Amino acid sequence: MGTVILIYVAIIALMIVSMWKIYTKAGKPGWACLIPIYNILVLLEIVGKPWWWLLLMLIPFVNIVFAIWMLNLLSKSFGHGVGFTIGMLFLSFVFLPILGLGDSKYVGPAGQAQAPQATPAA
Repeated sequence: MGTVILIYVAIIALMIVSMWKIYTKAGKPGWACLIPIYNILVLLEIVGKPWWWLLLMLIPFVNIVFAIWMLNLLSKSFGHGVGFTIGMLFLSFVFLPILGLGDSKYVGPAGQAQAPQATPAA
């Protein structure tokens, strides 16, 4: 039983460190990931969505859709695609450390900085 608790605490610590690094990579304070409700507001800023999405997260079943959408926007914000979103959805204890502790760079809310710029026709 002690081993199971130790593994559980290690996974929780890894997730906290990963979220802390995700927030700091996006230019937000890392400690914000520790404060309930506020962490969602900061995450909404990272993915480029308005504060009232927090209210939608309080509605049962609607919150599931918006949480998945927010994960997709988070992966786009770091330059990843839908496959990474699916990984974060089902194996978050693997993919969040990849995002936070790996080489992923924050490219802007929902990946806006990576969008190709239109060049004016001459």
